[in-house]
Amino acid sequence: MKVNSNLQPLIHLPDVFNRAEKKKYQMVEQLILRESPHGQTLAVPVAWWKGSGRYAYGDDEDWYSHTYRGTPWCAPIKIKHGDVSCRTPRGEHYRNVMGTRCKIRCKQGYEAQSSEVVCMASKHWSSNYACREIRCPKLDMPINGGYKCSDGSYFNSRCEFFCSPGFTLKGQKTATCRYNVVWSAGVPSCVDIDPPKIKCPNVKDKWAEPGKLTARVTWDTPEGVDTADGILTDVILKGKPSKSNFPEGLHKMSYTVFDRAGNKGSCRFTVRVRVRRCSPLFPPDNGYMKCDSDKDNYGATCEFTCTGGSELRGSAARVCQYGLTWSGSDTTCAPMNINVGVRTAAALLDQFYEKRRLLVISAPTAANHNYRFQMTNLQQAQCGLDLRHVTVIELVGTYPAQVGRIRHNLLSPGLALQLRLLLQIPQRSFQMVLVDKQGTDKQRYPFPITAAELFTTIDTFPLRKDEMLVQQEAGQTCQS
Repeated sequence: MKVNSNLQPLIHLPDVFNRAEKKKYQMVEQLILRESPHGQTLAVPVAWWKGSGRYAYGDDEDWYSHTYRGTPWCAPIKIKHGDVSCRTPRGEHYRNVMGTRCKIRCKQGYEAQSSEVVCMASKHWSSNYACREIRCPKLDMPINGGYKCSDGSYFNSRCEFFCSPGFTLKGQKTATCRYNVVWSAGVPSCVDIDPPKIKCPNVKDKWAEPGKLTARVTWDTPEGVDTADGILTDVILKGKPSKSNFPEGLHKMSYTVFDRAGNKGSCRFTVRVRVRRCSPLFPPDNGYMKCDSDKDNYGATCEFTCTGGSELRGSAARVCQYGLTWSGSDTTCAPMNINVGVRTAAALLDQFYEKRRLLVISAPTAANHNYRFQMTNLQQAQCGLDLRHVTVIELVGTYPAQVGRIRHNLLSPGLALQLRLLLQIPQRSFQMVLVDKQGTDKQRYPFPITAAELFTTIDTFPLRKDEMLVQQEAGQTCQS
């Protein structure tokens, strides 16, 4: 039987209120032209309540049953993983005829392509109706990590996230595909929270070099290791770098490394510098000591000098040796023993060589005005003379009545004459000669001078400058 799709105009009837459903429907009537098996064209009145899905007229159901039995319009719906319930416009005996509405329900874990389909005049259902397995969107792979799922992206599949070595998971550890096609949790992130590792060097104790209080210490710069991406941004040393000179003592050092995530790793080590030291030396009585370096360390040298009127006995300088003993012999300062019984002036002067400076004062008589003035002036400055290591030799008179004197020691007339001849000093006039520690004639004075003038001249001598520094360190000064 062919169906004429030309429909007659709709006829709107009064509204009908359905008490059972508590809904109000509008009655609509329409004539449908159909062709019978015998070639006749029939105008079939059809009425329904608009919006109800139910037909109002059923008095010609027998005619439809007789005419169209076993001839459905659309193919029967078969649902895998679900079920279907249909409502037809002509009753339960006319399934799948045009206008039949079917609701599709799927089992858990499946979703219908369409929740409802209608049999169309084209003998096809209005849309696809299969139950498809629910599938969530594919999860993004976390950076520096991954995941494992029990059933891919399908419903109820449980995915567990993990991170690469050195990274830690931040967020939910698992996500499950839910019925609404949404994962129960978002993709977590893998963050680098593990600090990098660094191993500090093992530096052995170092001994200071001879004459020094420092040692050059060398070590290999350690390399840090990052457990995540292996990239370090900074390696910072707290303390002196390798190949530096370290002073005596214990020095605490550390290395700090940072990775790209800002995590910090550190290690600590120590550098110890030792100094070999001899037992301490002390300045002798009536003398003083000057040492370089640190006075008692390996390689240090100590020099000794005596105060005025004393002479040095023993070693003038001693060195701290590797075996922690001092070279030379003990040093003392004893009162100077001047031997005036020598036979020559040269032998007399040799006793003062490198020990004392000499101020030789010569006058024709003891009553000489210049002589008396000079001796009075020098007697008041004895401290300054001793401080400058000056010994005064007096030569008074003319041969053979001339005499010589060194403090309380008298010189024979012959020795006094030799001394005048050696230094080329006249007998019949006043003269004063200043001789340094090396026996050099430094200055001659034909007239008396003040002690201040004499001291100013002596203080310009090269050796005197070193003496002054030592005396200042020892606190040796004159009060007036």
